[in-house]
Amino acid sequence: MKKKVATALVLCAAIASQPLHAQTAPWSLRQCCDYAVAHNIAIKQYENQRQQRELQLSTAKSSRLPDLNGSAGQNFSFGRGLTAQNTYTNTNTSSTSFQLGTSVPIFTGFQIPNTIQLNRLNLEAATQDLEKARNDIRMQVAQAYVQILYDMEICNVARRQISIDSAQVARLEALLEVGRISEAEVSQQRAALAQSQLTATQADNNRQLAILALTQLLELESPEGFSIKAPLTAPEGASSDPSFSSNTIEAPSGAVEGAPWEFSFRPEVQAEQLRLQAAENNIKIAKSGLYPTLSFSAGLGTNYYTTSGFKSDAFGKQLQNNFSQYLGLNLSIPIFNRFQTRNQIRSARIDRDNQQLALDNVKKQLYKEIQQAYYNTVAADQKLKSSETARQASEEAFRLVTAKYEQGKATITEFNESRNNFLKAESDLTQARYEYLYQTALMKFYRGEELSF
Repeated sequence: MKKKVATALVLCAAIASQPLHAQTAPWSLRQCCDYAVAHNIAIKQYENQRQQRELQLSTAKSSRLPDLNGSAGQNFSFGRGLTAQNTYTNTNTSSTSFQLGTSVPIFTGFQIPNTIQLNRLNLEAATQDLEKARNDIRMQVAQAYVQILYDMEICNVARRQISIDSAQVARLEALLEVGRISEAEVSQQRAALAQSQLTATQADNNRQLAILALTQLLELESPEGFSIKAPLTAPEGASSDPSFSSNTIEAPSGAVEGAPWEFSFRPEVQAEQLRLQAAENNIKIAKSGLYPTLSFSAGLGTNYYTTSGFKSDAFGKQLQNNFSQYLGLNLSIPIFNRFQTRNQIRSARIDRDNQQLALDNVKKQLYKEIQQAYYNTVAADQKLKSSETARQASEEAFRLVTAKYEQGKATITEFNESRNNFLKAESDLTQARYEYLYQTALMKFYRGEELSF
């Protein structure tokens, strides 16, 4: 009884000592994408850039407000100087001054509103850059996720191969005992079993490396205990998905506006469109140098003076007597500034043209990506259908060769060759299925749908 209690305590302690992540439930693709988006360092950097743009916009908006500045000064003068009697004498003087002033921009050639609009567009572009970074990490996670699914299926195929070879080894050993076959045939099948076990080990290593790659994308500390959810049903061909049949998918002939592909909602396109609008605003800001500017200013001030050899009023009395106020309007009219404004306008227009080229380039690159994804999907569909046919044929051939081998009408070499062909066909079919799964999900993602299987 004591031994049982001790054993139970040891088991409980062992379970309690296991890390929490070892008991984590399998992750779905959406969970992986959400976690990666929340923890990816590059995305956090884009978030910081967006916050910087928010601060710049706030600064631009605040430029409409009046400013307020206070100052205080203390001056001392020594040596020979001119007196009120128009004579020179050696005197020491000191002065204390206080100033409080404000200024308000009234008209700046539309520079302030255009600067605010510029920073607002920059903020929106940074927001789209952030979303583009999120989309990129989602696609990377999906690709790594599919790789794990594929490697898991390859492990299953390898285990089935071991099962087949193990059964054959047991069968041949039984035949060897009754003297119906030679030791060489048994050794050959044992070697095939060993090769199958090696293949299974390599497949398991590949699966572990694929899990490691995904957990690194997720910024997890360790892949221990991490697992993913497999799709409820195996992916089928495009014939089961009308939206991706070769008859309905048409790559747009016009690289930008071709239906059914509309690129304007993609974050990378929106970011460049916003930057193009910002470039237009930069032209307006440069043109503000052609307009006169008007500002209002006001202030308060007072002083306190002392001169050696002369009697001075009290500090408070002087501050009161010397107290002054001022109001002012300042109009500045640009006449000639060595062509600086003209060249700034021309430079801003060149920047606008470059940004237009950048926008066109992004649209064309995106169009090429969608074209590539489309043809990859069509090819994956064809490959999947061919793989299904090849798998059925190889399975039937393996069944026939197995029957002939068991009747002694086929050699072990023919049996192993047929088995290898069958298992290779299964592996090819698994690869084709998950390749098609990823490509169809990618096509839907390009259309604005959620990335999911």
